[in-house]
Amino acid sequence: MLTWTWALERLRSSHAYWLATTRPDGGPHVMPVWAMWHDGALWFSCSLGSRKTRNLLAEPRCVLTTENPREPVVVEGRAEQVTDLATLRTVLDVENAKYGTAYGMDMLDPAANACFRVRPATAFGLIEAEFTTSPTRWTFDA
Repeated sequence: MLTWTWALERLRSSHAYWLATTRPDGGPHVMPVWAMWHDGALWFSCSLGSRKTRNLLAEPRCVLTTENPREPVVVEGRAEQVTDLATLRTVLDVENAKYGTAYGMDMLDPAANACFRVRPATAFGLIEAEFTTSPTRWTFDA
């Protein structure tokens, strides 16, 4: 079994993440996003008019996965849109530090963009080379 520390290392270090949402007709929608592990959750942003945002506002259940298929961490949870400016400033600082960017608050301006927090309900991890012994599931309180 893998430790949650193992999963956190991958959640913190992944550059890109795959976000799976549900379209209004029930079909799947998967797109890459930048995300940050902060304060017990994955955080990401997208424009208000994007398919990702529209899907999440209608159906907040989603899945985020790290980019490495040989040692993936898969997080299932509910996306919560965050509009509190103090929280958004903190998230922006975390994003700028992680990605080496210098975005301003317009990047997370709630009038144009949506910032989402996904706290894990369930997470899965595995190591491809240890496929028969490594698959691990973690569950979290709601």
